[in-house]
Amino acid sequence: MDFTKRRIGIIGGGQLGKMMILEAKRLDLYVVTLDPCANCPSHNVSDKHIVAGFDDAAAFRQLSEMVDVITYEFEHIDAGLLAELEDAGHTIYPSVAALKIIQNKFLQKTKLKKAGLPMPRFALIKNAKDLEKLARPENFDYPLMLKTTTGGYDGKGNFLIRNADEIETAFQTLGGDGQELMAEEFIDLDKEVSVIACRGIDGSRIIYPVAENIHVNSILDTTIAPARVSGDILEKATDLADQVMEVFHGVGTFCVEMFVDKSGQVLINEVAPRPHNSGHYTIEGCFANQFENHIRAIIGLPFGRVELVQPTVMVNLLGQSDGPAKVLGLKETYQNPNIQVHIYGKSQSKLGRKMGHFTVIDETVEGALGRAEKAKRLIRAIGIPD
Repeated sequence: MDFTKRRIGIIGGGQLGKMMILEAKRLDLYVVTLDPCANCPSHNVSDKHIVAGFDDAAAFRQLSEMVDVITYEFEHIDAGLLAELEDAGHTIYPSVAALKIIQNKFLQKTKLKKAGLPMPRFALIKNAKDLEKLARPENFDYPLMLKTTTGGYDGKGNFLIRNADEIETAFQTLGGDGQELMAEEFIDLDKEVSVIACRGIDGSRIIYPVAENIHVNSILDTTIAPARVSGDILEKATDLADQVMEVFHGVGTFCVEMFVDKSGQVLINEVAPRPHNSGHYTIEGCFANQFENHIRAIIGLPFGRVELVQPTVMVNLLGQSDGPAKVLGLKETYQNPNIQVHIYGKSQSKLGRKMGHFTVIDETVEGALGRAEKAKRLIRAIGIPD
């Protein structure tokens, strides 16, 4: 098979799609993006951009007729439309069956629990009284986390309930009777870690080094690789990621986010069937990054090496104000030769929106963190008032 003639369709034109395309173009692959935003980050690097919504059946069919394989850069899309394409004989990776389960957190956790994998206790919530029962000391107790089962990201769709007075507010804030909700026991965290894993069409699997994640206001701020945890925890997290890939039989790059509690127990938090923000460190930190291996996986090529080249720290550039986007401090930041900056190309900055990231490599984690802290004081993403 002549792999350079493969045509790839990507649903979603954000930064993850853009980074997939940059890797695909190194192999001279033809890429079509479907995204409703005419000037999305992927627009200028796509061979073709179908400007259409993620629920546009005609646009999905148009995409399928132009490519050999379809993938996606986020999971909040119409799986029913993808199922119709799959039933018609079109190739979609990761599979629609995996997507349907993963995009609903309750179904996702139920499947992982049936497979015997460790995770926080959870339960479906139908009304505020269900929450009151779960909050009792003999059950989950306070605090407990209330979540929407679909659509949540970067802390959206979550509500931490600290006492009985917050139950009704939490229930109504997340949609009340009109939204499927689930509750989860609150874990006393020591660390949050994640593992990027890839699975090929032939079932072969590779696992990237375990990364440590630091969140601020429920948004990923910093990723550190390798994670500053014991060898035993590294082994547990790596093994769990491998088992998750087997559970979902996924083809492509997946991310498994995990909690490490104060006792050293490793628990699965969530699974994403796509490259992930916490895997950006692999672009500079590993020989073959998460996006390259995703592309290799979905067209049937062997994987590239995933060992860490040097300790690596990734820091997100979040919008500090609203308005037309501008990144300040790039020249000053590049005075440090160990830093690479990635600007996503979003035209509008919003407070807390991911506008880019930078990566720092060094001989030690401590050295990379020190360089990253200096860079954080130099570079920022802002919105220029109209």
